[in-house]
Amino acid sequence: MQVVNKEAMNDLGMRLAKKLTSGDTVLLTGQMGAGKSELARGIARGLGYAGPIPSPTFTILNQYEGGREKLYHFDWYRIDDVEELYASGLDEVIGYDGITLIEWHQRAPELCPEDALEVVITVKDNDVRVVELISRGNFRSVCLEEL
Repeated sequence: MQVVNKEAMNDLGMRLAKKLTSGDTVLLTGQMGAGKSELARGIARGLGYAGPIPSPTFTILNQYEGGREKLYHFDWYRIDDVEELYASGLDEVIGYDGITLIEWHQRAPELCPEDALEVVITVKDNDVRVVELISRGNFRSVCLEEL
């Protein structure tokens, strides 16, 4: 575990991006306002994306190309039924080419690959977060100390 302030979440994401490769899925876990989107912005910056990186809360998916890897950033907060994702075909991009980030993955766990890196962000107070990296399935070990 590592304690980071909210402003450092972006930097942590940039460092984590260096460890990610095409096909990787990162599950972002934490309450509203924990810093999931800020971590995702850092990962995008670490992959070489310089433009705006808004949260996909209303669009469900933002795609980025032109960096070191393609990036698919999902936010399933507004998903009421997993069938919405199946019907749109969005399930077909998870875990294939590029890197997939999923916020609120708990809303459609059946779409999450067994092999994934889960980043759990726990809010301790307004500025302090505890971050834990959990390798699920056969996902390679990624240690915070190595970042």
